[in-house]
Amino acid sequence: MKREEMAPGSVEIPLPGLELPGLLYLPALAHGLVLFSHGSGSSRYSTRNNYVARVLYRRGLAALLFDLLTEAEDQTYENRFDIDLLTRRLIAVTEWAVKNPLLKNLPLAYFGASTGAASALRAAAYFKKRIAAVVSRGGRPDLAGGALPLVKAPTLLLVGGFDGAVIELNRQAARQLQCPYEVVLIPGATHLFEEAGTLEQVAEESADWFLQKMAKKQDYVSG
Repeated sequence: MKREEMAPGSVEIPLPGLELPGLLYLPALAHGLVLFSHGSGSSRYSTRNNYVARVLYRRGLAALLFDLLTEAEDQTYENRFDIDLLTRRLIAVTEWAVKNPLLKNLPLAYFGASTGAASALRAAAYFKKRIAAVVSRGGRPDLAGGALPLVKAPTLLLVGGFDGAVIELNRQAARQLQCPYEVVLIPGATHLFEEAGTLEQVAEESADWFLQKMAKKQDYVSG
């Protein structure tokens, strides 16, 4: 099957006391694994995140999209913005991935969208140099708070050029990072990157960032 024709496989991620459903895009020869942390009210079926995941797959990267909350938990609106809870879930899923026979030897990275960027950065701070890279799409990295200076993974903050308030929040958060980072504005894009060509640019910029940083990570480990 050609990469561009690939459909994701369904996975169940067992955690203590619950299971989280996910979608796994897994190329035959993956260069790394990107775990997605979606924004509030979204899920593994996010159209935008699945588009990005397919682009990553075509570029040779595995991608795991999963529901951060159970169906029952998602009924409580406050849970969607509980960054501590979402971070714990992302950490637990990451630990599951590193033990999974199909995934355990792959360099790891995070892709966070909207509020999911905060949990991605907090999890990256927790795992330190085990995480090769982080990408935030239209994210709220400012919500990561005191974890920002602890992030070791090179971080790419992608923001719509017309997403005024979020641009400034990203710049403020970036100034707290002690890791290599870039803030990139996507011309003509608003918060959801609905404008023609903008999500495509997000996906390609993300793939470039992940592949570059993961290659450096592999060189470091092998050296």
